[in-house]
Amino acid sequence: MDTLLDRNTDNELVLRRSLKEGVFEFLHQQIVAGKYAPGDWLRQEDIASQLGVSQTPVREALDLLVSVGLAERMPYKGVRVPEPKPEEVADAYVMRLLLEGTAARLAAHNRSAEQLAGLEAVLEQTRRLVTLEDMSTLRQLNKRFHLAIAEASGNFLMGKLYEMTSNLFPDWRLYEYMFRHPELLDTSLSREYDEHRVILEAIADTDAELAARRSLEHIRNLGEELVNFLGIPPDLLAVKEAQVQLLFDK
Repeated sequence: MDTLLDRNTDNELVLRRSLKEGVFEFLHQQIVAGKYAPGDWLRQEDIASQLGVSQTPVREALDLLVSVGLAERMPYKGVRVPEPKPEEVADAYVMRLLLEGTAARLAAHNRSAEQLAGLEAVLEQTRRLVTLEDMSTLRQLNKRFHLAIAEASGNFLMGKLYEMTSNLFPDWRLYEYMFRHPELLDTSLSREYDEHRVILEAIADTDAELAARRSLEHIRNLGEELVNFLGIPPDLLAVKEAQVQLLFDK
């Protein structure tokens, strides 16, 4: 793939795509590493000047960041790193509980062999990502893993709903926390991989109830990280979850 500074190609479309992806990867890594804080503006002109590229690939990269939840476009102001309120984070957490438990249950019934192989491939890629420099790639692969489960549910809208919900969930801030507390890296990544592994095994075994239960356990553990890492009030998460508890009760 061409680098940001590689312009030795006759194919302008390929160059433009590579520049857009390069800028996206750069900004993605910067945000996950905490170089941009929540609420910071992503100035198109400044980024283009910093990277030595035109504003076109920067604008396209910012659109990509918005599409994956790492940036938000403010009318008449520009693009900035999201700064969700605790109530918004809690709502996204509860929606992930609802959607991911349901998606895993359905995927255990409806997944194809090809989808199962795709999930396995993504999971194995994450197993090899164990350093702080890998956090940006790991975040993208983990989002792909969860989205693939939603898509394997057999319901087209499940994937769309999950994608919208996951973009509102501040998972990037959980990864960014690791940059400030690298002593937690090994434990956190091992747990994340193990939890994904047991979800996938339950889906592969067509054990719908176990797949749903493992998914709920995984998201509730993420809820603990929201509390411990980001300072989201635990009572707020409890209240929000209690509002939908009837949907989890037998």
